[in-house]
Amino acid sequence: MIAFDEALAIVADVAAAHRLPVEARSLSRAHGHVLARGVAAPIALPPFDNSAMDGFALRSADLAAEGDTVLRLAGEQFAGPSLALAVHAGECVRITTGAPMPAGADAIAIRENVRVEGGHVIVPSGASRAGLHVRRAGEDVRAGDQVLQAGWTLTPSRVALAAALGIDTLEVARRPTVAVFTTGDELVEPGIPLQPGQIYNSNRELLMGLLRADGIEPVAWPTLPDDRGRMASMLRDAASSFDVVVTCGAVSAGEKDHLPGIVREDGHVHFWKVRMKPGMPLLFAQIGEARMLGLPGNPVSVLATWLTLGRALVDGLQGRAEPRPRWQARMATAFAKRNARREFLRGRLLPGADGILLVEPNPADGSHRLAAAARADALLVLPEGERNFEPGDIVEVLPIPG
Repeated sequence: MIAFDEALAIVADVAAAHRLPVEARSLSRAHGHVLARGVAAPIALPPFDNSAMDGFALRSADLAAEGDTVLRLAGEQFAGPSLALAVHAGECVRITTGAPMPAGADAIAIRENVRVEGGHVIVPSGASRAGLHVRRAGEDVRAGDQVLQAGWTLTPSRVALAAALGIDTLEVARRPTVAVFTTGDELVEPGIPLQPGQIYNSNRELLMGLLRADGIEPVAWPTLPDDRGRMASMLRDAASSFDVVVTCGAVSAGEKDHLPGIVREDGHVHFWKVRMKPGMPLLFAQIGEARMLGLPGNPVSVLATWLTLGRALVDGLQGRAEPRPRWQARMATAFAKRNARREFLRGRLLPGADGILLVEPNPADGSHRLAAAARADALLVLPEGERNFEPGDIVEVLPIPG
């Protein structure tokens, strides 16, 4: 059995050694992917000086220190093609938001603050000054700036930035293909009447949903039977076609827990058993060309091991450089931790009256307690060792995807 941090480091090293290939994607198909090549700005943003408001472009040098300034209206420049207008002494140009600044103008007087009388604009004292409401070329991005970094996840804002720079294609890491297995002769699919000793297959939906929440479209395989030969054959088939194979169950020490033995014969075990709760029997291995994660069978163990180590694997395969969000919160109630392993306890985040984030631990900490997980929106990350946590103690929390 190894420490959680050691397991995480092994997952990261294996993933880094098996990075997925790079592919070019149009912007509309790049959302949520991990950028594989950094992007330098080919143009400045804004690309030209422009108005931030609807109003009148003028020369600040023409403004009177006291009283009104009367300027002759010399033309109109709307957002769109530049008319190459110029503002001379005593003149102004009507302008709209985003329109290019006329030559000579260095300020905007907004429409609401002036009066228009015939062909003249009357600007009261203090209604404008040099640089007011003017967006300067390059004030957001200069040409050549590194604006997107390799390893960043392409959020809508980042894709929009690429579009604003005129970039229509981005190089991203291919998302991993993932085969999902559940195991056990006791499993039946929802909708089928239960026979004595049977339970419904909840882990498949749990895993498929967690993967889809991260933009991965997994493939659900038939349930692995408690038969060593058939189990080995199905795993070999999946490993020949997928980047990652994920199983639930059959990794402990029972008579029907065949997976550790199968992997020892057909692949390579990176580690088996981690000092964490829940999820201690976790198996990480190589089978064929696929990375394999053997998750424990209890549903809360599936949740905790996937969010902490499974996610780290698929992130690493894609070269994701940004850590997943982890927050700090104060315990809303007491909790007595009575085990030596690192614990991932279900809890619910609450807004504190003083603006400080609170987390309420769920005392139903058994790894089979799926209802407790359904009420949770975070995992409390409790460090190794026994400890009594009191209200107000600060703990790390890992948000559960909604």
